[in-house]
Amino acid sequence: MTHIPHGRHLIAGEWTCSAATFASAPAQGPAHRFARGDAALVDRAVRAAEAAFAEFGWTERETRAAFLEAVAEEIEARGSQITEIAQQETGLPAARLEGERGRTTGQLRLFAGHIRKGDYLDRRHDPALPDRRPVPRPDIRLMQRPIGPVAVFGASNFPLAFSVAGGDTASALAAGCPVVVKGHPAHPGTGEIVAEAFHAAIARSGMPAGVFSMIHGDSPEVGAALVTHPLIRAVGFTGSTRGGKALFDLCAARPEPIPFFGELGSINPVFLLPGALAARPEALAQGWAASLTMGAGQFCTNPGLVVVESGPAADAFLHAARAALETVAPQVMLTEGIAAAYDSGAARLAAEAQVLLPGCAQERRASPVLLAATAEEFLARPALGEEVFGPLGLVVTVPEAGEMPGFAQHLQGQLTVTLHMEQDDTDLARRLLPVLERKAGRVLANGWPTGVEVCDAMVHGGPFPASTNFGATSVGTMAIRRFLRPVCYQNLPAALLPQDLAG
Repeated sequence: MTHIPHGRHLIAGEWTCSAATFASAPAQGPAHRFARGDAALVDRAVRAAEAAFAEFGWTERETRAAFLEAVAEEIEARGSQITEIAQQETGLPAARLEGERGRTTGQLRLFAGHIRKGDYLDRRHDPALPDRRPVPRPDIRLMQRPIGPVAVFGASNFPLAFSVAGGDTASALAAGCPVVVKGHPAHPGTGEIVAEAFHAAIARSGMPAGVFSMIHGDSPEVGAALVTHPLIRAVGFTGSTRGGKALFDLCAARPEPIPFFGELGSINPVFLLPGALAARPEALAQGWAASLTMGAGQFCTNPGLVVVESGPAADAFLHAARAALETVAPQVMLTEGIAAAYDSGAARLAAEAQVLLPGCAQERRASPVLLAATAEEFLARPALGEEVFGPLGLVVTVPEAGEMPGFAQHLQGQLTVTLHMEQDDTDLARRLLPVLERKAGRVLANGWPTGVEVCDAMVHGGPFPASTNFGATSVGTMAIRRFLRPVCYQNLPAALLPQDLAG
């Protein structure tokens, strides 16, 4: 059954209108009007979250796990409606959206299982030593506790897995933190249906109404009000460097600063070592082209930079990469604004490099761009190191492969770095690795970074500007750590200890 959006916010269990509205801008199909949030609505939602925390923050782990599973089930029950409106709003194909929906419900269930195990609590106990001399030791216990209401910003490029019910929301709720989501205006109808799934899950699970709220908005006002609200304790964000830095600065400027867990820009360098480049230049070019253009290049792990040793093998790689990219048809981008930014960013970088394949974004459709530069040019022209969100690839040549570690020293922080290598490249790879692991949160060998596995061992983060907190991840079970803090209990009677710590 087709879903016709009602366009309201969900605030503490109530569907709420606003006098001001904005229109969606779908890739196809009809536009709809949605309520526009403001500071007063943010205040209402956050105060409800704080009130809910008094109960939700002390729920049993099994209760929270069952709630996360209920949300997953309610999303699945609305699967066809979600796919239909998400296709209209984003232009993404049904198969991609159905896969993303599976990832969304999968990570909700992953966190349910994670908190059931209890390992994340990091429980520690140093028993009392009353007879110790010269000073007795008290009974000391420690465990991780939820921090309070969390603000989450929906991402433009993942309308499900990094949005209303994405990893930030799932991990915060698993920790015991109520969530207030600022929905992304690129897909407000999709966000609305997912909010309806939360509404239903809250009712069937008996959760306090303020445990989840979602506010629409198409201007910076809602986001600014949310991150500066004195009751918000942390922020989860995936988006542009410019937007994220502005919110980060607001968080830092508060009378009581709070952590801003922002995933920002990354060009995800790929190093093709000499043995690999000589053995399989065409296969590497085809693999890179497929990864670079996947989803119109609108992935945060898009491999936008390739580093090679100059010579015949590099020439063969460039020739094959151009041939592969020339066959890629223009693809619909998520929003008109993203398409315009891709077009202007491509033009900016093209002015600084050799253009091997010109491309552009016309009528919201992007075609690939292939550029080339020397390492000397890359280091002298800072624009070449900037992320352009879309299917733009830059190949940088170094005079000798032995110069790759020195070049890598100059790279900014990244989400990923990739090595393609053969057995005889091991010595060079060994020299590169100490540099690369300081530059990124994930180091790959003989693969492509697009596609982020949701599992215990995943790290999706990295040094600035890839993210604002180099020790955190927004994907995988370790993401829950962002919304916890250690609390030490000294000589407390068992009756006062948290249930998970007593005994």
